[in-house]
Amino acid sequence: MRRRLTVAAAQMSGLMALTLLKLGDPAARNWWRTGRAAAAAAEDRATMSWMYAQEAYQLYYGGDLHGAVELAVRARQLSGGLPCVGPALAAPLEARSHARLGRREETARALREGGAALERLDSELRTGSAFGYSESQLRFHSGNAWTHLGETGRARAEQARALELYPLDDHTDRAFIGLDQAMCYSIDGDPVAAAAHATAIIVSLPEEHRSALIIYQARELAARVPDARSLPEGKLLREVLALPAGEG
Repeated sequence: MRRRLTVAAAQMSGLMALTLLKLGDPAARNWWRTGRAAAAAAEDRATMSWMYAQEAYQLYYGGDLHGAVELAVRARQLSGGLPCVGPALAAPLEARSHARLGRREETARALREGGAALERLDSELRTGSAFGYSESQLRFHSGNAWTHLGETGRARAEQARALELYPLDDHTDRAFIGLDQAMCYSIDGDPVAAAAHATAIIVSLPEEHRSALIIYQARELAARVPDARSLPEGKLLREVLALPAGEG
């Protein structure tokens, strides 16, 4: 009973950390530490693996790509080969980090390992909940990785499949996928379409779902589409994001 309560405490700490992460609150780090300590006390490898995998996202969105890779690898090691969510969650995050660092071979390898880890999960764990991982998420994360590598053909295929799988009321991940689609337009040399698509994504998103992470990614996109700054579509995107016209 005590072990189950300790595992539950670790999971609750992880949920609190995830909530703060989505709000852009750095206090999430404190909850990761609390959760890791509880999982270690329970000697629960699956929970420890999950905790490190989720914390890797904190580093990823904070720009510490090398740190994100390190935690993702640690998450997979801690699983000890168990068919648990940690490795399935960690490998695609590792791939996205490698992609942003321009490491194509490492990206492809991590995506393959993520797919294999997903296949090993029991059906009840193949879900988009905080304690599961689904094919829709894998497709989203794969598309994001290929986008960062500039391989828009692969990226678009993954994005299309992800949108087929995600329910329409999953506003957050669908918005992230839409912003990746906008980035693909930019990479393919169409800044007008990139800015217009990103604007449409943000405007169509219910206000309560416009999280700090989504706005951050949209602003990052706006900064990376300099050719659109002088165009109406680019100016409108910056207005929607409450950015000064010349900021980037």
